[in-house]
Amino acid sequence: MSSSIRLQNVSVTYSTPGGKSLLALGAVSLTIEPGTFVSLVGPSGSGKSTLLRVMGGLLKASKGEALLDGNLVKKPSTRVGMMFQEANLMPWRNVRDNIALPLELDRQPKSVRYAAVEELLPILGLVSFADSYPGELSGGMAQRVALGRVLVQQPDVLLLDEPFGALDALTREQVSGDLLRIWANLRQTVVMVTHDINEAVWLSDRVIVFSPRPGRIIRDINVNLPRPRLRAMTYSEAFGALAVQVREAIEFS
Repeated sequence: MSSSIRLQNVSVTYSTPGGKSLLALGAVSLTIEPGTFVSLVGPSGSGKSTLLRVMGGLLKASKGEALLDGNLVKKPSTRVGMMFQEANLMPWRNVRDNIALPLELDRQPKSVRYAAVEELLPILGLVSFADSYPGELSGGMAQRVALGRVLVQQPDVLLLDEPFGALDALTREQVSGDLLRIWANLRQTVVMVTHDINEAVWLSDRVIVFSPRPGRIIRDINVNLPRPRLRAMTYSEAFGALAVQVREAIEFS
């Protein structure tokens, strides 16, 4: 299942230690259709991660509102899963128990928790590592576990904040490919913050480009590449043209 997201004139203002107000974001209006993959790109400090937190109910907009299927987002919900740059796995829990943690916190029976994890392990490519501990995992595997911890709640929406930013280039390609494969099967609504233009184009249906702070949407680029996406597409003329559109929008913002 997937859900729609609608942002209506969302802005966020922070108070500085000196008592001044800093407009970090806004005003942003955006509609994201159910089951689509959307990437947010733009300069550092343009409010992309701030907007993601508003969507997830972790931060209240100073003005405007975020709606999930037409309902006002007021607080975090199990319908919305969030994943960050750092995996933040518990080192004393193995892969199975790290993935199952949200269900344990929700007081689901152990049998239910483990059954849900067993369904995810093949999708994540972690069947052979279910009993391994975080210290025994590569960075890419750790991020797969972190993704599993989000997916085990069966959210309608995935909000991903630079989920591959800490990985080397090759591992980043592999794990982003895993994400694309998983999304093709589950089809949640995905909103991802990234600074990698090629990654944004390859994964997404739309790439939203933000201006420097205070962040505003300056381009909404439709990625009309066919699915399923293959790595070979990144060498095509069509792909290159889309990447240039995104890069020029950022550079001239």
